[in-house]
Amino acid sequence: MDQLELLKKDWQNREQELPIYSYKEIYTMLLKKSSSILKWIVIISLCEILFWTILSFFIPESSKEFNDKMGLKNIFLWINIFNYIIVGIFVVLFYLNYKKIQVTSSIKTLMQHILQARKTVHYFVYYNIGLAALMLISINVYLFFNKDKLITVLKGDQDFSALPAETFTSTFFLLQFAAGAILIGLLILFYWLVYGLLLRRLKRNYKELKKIEMQ
Repeated sequence: MDQLELLKKDWQNREQELPIYSYKEIYTMLLKKSSSILKWIVIISLCEILFWTILSFFIPESSKEFNDKMGLKNIFLWINIFNYIIVGIFVVLFYLNYKKIQVTSSIKTLMQHILQARKTVHYFVYYNIGLAALMLISINVYLFFNKDKLITVLKGDQDFSALPAETFTSTFFLLQFAAGAILIGLLILFYWLVYGLLLRRLKRNYKELKKIEMQ
């Protein structure tokens, strides 16, 4: 049983006394827990940016050449710039939510900040998953409408050169969507395991605060 549960149990066992001291301790504990969760959200989001930045240096030259020949180089450049700006804004919002909770002085305000923090994280997750899905669909639509050029670019690829012309396009796009679906699935799993865990803890803190407010 953690310290918070012990405090709650002690508070419940002292119903005949004025629970001012226990009330303050439980509130302070929930405040610290919520602040710590938001701090981890900021840290994880920064680590996520660092991870994708480092990963970009390991993109194979063949992929870069393919994007360049297909006219996708500049498109990916602008998408990356836009994405860094949006993710940067989210990180700032995470930090501001963290600072707001640190100076919270009432249960009602703390509950409002927790709800706002949860919404911000939800929007962040929806944005990243939505962008990944949109890019998967958009890029493949672009390649489909430029399939003649696509065939020319890939005609020297051993994985596709042996295929009959009529099955080339369908095989390529099937592999594209399969790989994209796996990557999006892994992204969803990551967000569910990491951010989902933190959000569930925030929700639990919110419920505990609501119980205190109703006392």
